[in-house]
Amino acid sequence: MTRVPSPTPRAAELVVRPGSERFHSRLDWLDSRHSFSFADHHDPARMGYGPLRVINEDVIAAGRGFGLHPHRDMEIITVMVAGEISHRDSLGHRQVLRAGEVQRMSAGRGIVHSEMNDGPGDCRLLQIWIEPQRLGQEPGYEQKPFAIAASWTLLADPDGADGALRIGAAARLWRARPTAGQVLPLQLAAGSRGWLQLIVGTVSPAGPGEGVPPLAAGDGLGFTPAGLTSLQAGAEGADLLLFELG
Repeated sequence: MTRVPSPTPRAAELVVRPGSERFHSRLDWLDSRHSFSFADHHDPARMGYGPLRVINEDVIAAGRGFGLHPHRDMEIITVMVAGEISHRDSLGHRQVLRAGEVQRMSAGRGIVHSEMNDGPGDCRLLQIWIEPQRLGQEPGYEQKPFAIAASWTLLADPDGADGALRIGAAARLWRARPTAGQVLPLQLAAGSRGWLQLIVGTVSPAGPGEGVPPLAAGDGLGFTPAGLTSLQAGAEGADLLLFELG
């Protein structure tokens, strides 16, 4: 079965998701912020953005984590921000994902995995779910380190371009760490839409960007190329993700 692509977005589109308005799940070992509806948090107006379905920012206590659980028909990307997480899955993978590394798990027709923090302290990560272009595919796994530059570094791409992880979704994912005052262009493919997610620091529109507020850590922004063309990092610089969504 093939998913029907999302319709071409309006000429100018803007969705602001302040970090303070994310859904919040708190356990004795987990502090998790959800940009979109997730688990017991449900809002029909916040089900995702195009094929982007989940962005969870998780802080997991040492010695704790998610036990074995199943997934299917989802491209799952984990961006490690701090610390490490131990991954185990039904395909036989046993690997440790450390800060600076990115993991891609294609759930396909079914996979079971666990994520445990076996490190000495808390770990912090972003887990991202993107709907695949085709359902019922072979499950798969890949992880690698990335040297994140001040300009955009490609992390995930349908063709695995420039050493990126290969994902079975109509999406691309970049990460950048601009220095103070640096301007970042946002050059998305025609007919696509973008999502920005701030990890650290602040950014503001540089050039056209009517109605776009300054963004700080935890904030998210959905936009079309007509609505925003570039960003400028604040005084402390920034660390951020950019999604191109078909």
